[in-house]
Amino acid sequence: MTHLLHLDASARPGLAGRDEHGSHSRHLSHRFVSQWRAHRAQDSVTYRDIGQNPPSFISHDWIASSFTPEDRREAWMKETLAESDRLVDELIAADVLIIGTPFYNFGMPAALKAWVDLIVRPGRTIEIDETKLPEPYVPLLADRPRHAVILTARGGIGYGPGGEMAQMNHLEPNLVTALNFIGITRIHQIAIEGQETGGEVLAASVAEALGQVDALVAELQAKLETARLSVAEERQAEAS
Repeated sequence: MTHLLHLDASARPGLAGRDEHGSHSRHLSHRFVSQWRAHRAQDSVTYRDIGQNPPSFISHDWIASSFTPEDRREAWMKETLAESDRLVDELIAADVLIIGTPFYNFGMPAALKAWVDLIVRPGRTIEIDETKLPEPYVPLLADRPRHAVILTARGGIGYGPGGEMAQMNHLEPNLVTALNFIGITRIHQIAIEGQETGGEVLAASVAEALGQVDALVAELQAKLETARLSVAEERQAEAS
């Protein structure tokens, strides 16, 4: 069984196309999960709406607690890290991470940045091995294949790879860097553009993105099924 972790980071609670002032990024992420479940109802989903329920920002106490070895943490340190531990546990359990996020002022929403800061954790998602200087970081989530799907909605046009505004896009590159850093390297990106333009430009972008979402669901499900069968065959060969 595959487990999905579904995050939404938009400040808009509704879905575009259904609710007034609804979110296009939520539209994409919910389309992905609904299409996935339509073909694999046995798979499980953890949903976290960080747009409406933002994680805490890191603080001095959080930093002190995070960098203190676990066996030396005081009770207040464990309490300080409790929220981060829950978020990390959710991420570790996931086979596919789905992030629906708007593009705010050239980067990610503050709520999503707070989530990133809480899940990049020494001893949980990244290990620091000082014997490996000058690159002491060991990603701990490279222990098994995990996929991340970044579903973005942008007001402007040309912010994707190769676009004339791509150098001003600090959303997907930031997320990719953070996820790669902790060991999630199988990353897929789909974006809607033209919200500010609207009309046919936006409609065409939405239609294209929804088609890409459906195709990606089919692609990932096929890859995961192939991997599952390969593991089963290896176990059968070992047992025989």
